[in-house]
Amino acid sequence: MLFTTKWLTTVFSDYKGAAVDEVEIVEVTTDSRRKLKKSLFIPLAGENFDGHHYMKDAFDQGAAAALWDKHKALPESLPADFPVFFVNDTLTAMQELAKAYRKKVNPVVIGVTGSNGKTTTKDIIASVVGSSYKTHHTEGNLNNQVGLPLTILSMPLDTEALVVEMGMNHFGEIETLTKIAQPNYAVITNIGESHIEFLGSREGIARAKLEIIKGTTKDGYLLIDGDEPLLRQVHQREHVIKCGYHTNNDVTIRNINITRQSTQFELSDGGSYTIPLLGSHHALNASFAITIGRLLNIATDNVKQALTGLELTSMRFELMNGKNGSSIINDAYNASPTSMKASINAVKHLDGFHQKVLVLGDVFELGQNSKPLHRSVADSIDESMSAVLTFGEDADEISSAVYKQHPAIDSRHFTSKEALMNALNEYISEGTLILFKASRGMQFESFIKQVIDPSH
Repeated sequence: MLFTTKWLTTVFSDYKGAAVDEVEIVEVTTDSRRKLKKSLFIPLAGENFDGHHYMKDAFDQGAAAALWDKHKALPESLPADFPVFFVNDTLTAMQELAKAYRKKVNPVVIGVTGSNGKTTTKDIIASVVGSSYKTHHTEGNLNNQVGLPLTILSMPLDTEALVVEMGMNHFGEIETLTKIAQPNYAVITNIGESHIEFLGSREGIARAKLEIIKGTTKDGYLLIDGDEPLLRQVHQREHVIKCGYHTNNDVTIRNINITRQSTQFELSDGGSYTIPLLGSHHALNASFAITIGRLLNIATDNVKQALTGLELTSMRFELMNGKNGSSIINDAYNASPTSMKASINAVKHLDGFHQKVLVLGDVFELGQNSKPLHRSVADSIDESMSAVLTFGEDADEISSAVYKQHPAIDSRHFTSKEALMNALNEYISEGTLILFKASRGMQFESFIKQVIDPSH
């Protein structure tokens, strides 16, 4: 059980039916199509849908109570004693409910935002904290104004630590989320170019990410990428911890070694760590988790064991077996120019391959900066790469720039997936490493399905 309808009356004062009875609520949902036994149904409304139309379906599926926009008529089919809580706006009410439930459970809350790496960092932190605390965390990337409240409202009553991811496209969105979650520890992984179309500049992105401070508890900590100049404005704030590669950080990463299976590194306190992720950028992600582990007094052995046993959201730099003895890296979940460069740099450091091929696609939401930002990716590519094959519209900027800078690299752009696959087939052989990286909307998993070895 999460709570009862009687407790809901302390959050929402306008109600009808048997609301004051101790009706148990075991889950909160916005989906009327699911079995909803003992659930609180919250009908959301958008431009092209209105969940209020499906109240009867929710009731038939077993909903025990509902929030309801007071400006809309209730279905006559609902029993008179069915608990209904009337609100001005169901989304805002769900966010208020999540804030109240967070206060009721009162776990340690860790909030994670950033342009790149926030889902991976969230997963790493959840693994480390989960080694010593009963931990609940964001599934996948349910990190928006609907997903975050639902994450909070799905945590068991005995939760000791909550790890939430906070995403955004526009100013004000992180502020809304952080005021709901009220993190004790806030993490800004980095400042990249994601959503620059809506935020105008990297300075605007930094300002939007720093909104996370507005909901952080009074004695809370802020952990940041200490190497990012756009975050210098908070360096002198109390309870700010800078993690990064330069020696002026509070937590310095050094002696990085990348193998086919892992990234090994040391921190400035002399501790050595191994994570089953490839790339120096993952050492930074892990440093946030390790630092939070220390702040929560988690034993070092528990932290190290948690890092080696990581389970991550899929399609994030997964090294997989390809056909004909090739190896592929599935990093097709999402992309920004910054994360694309980081993935390419990780590929550079992987030894034991006689050919390395980059299959790169469009990065979305870059607005008028799209072409130069795509072009900048070429600066991270050198002649350790055998081929650069691009697909999409602005991805052509990458292969064209590589061709000009490094004519020896096979750099080609394609406007059809079939043509790209025909070219890629030339490289699918033993000892070849192929990286797939693009924005999620490019659906690069369609390439990966054709290249992966079905026997593994």
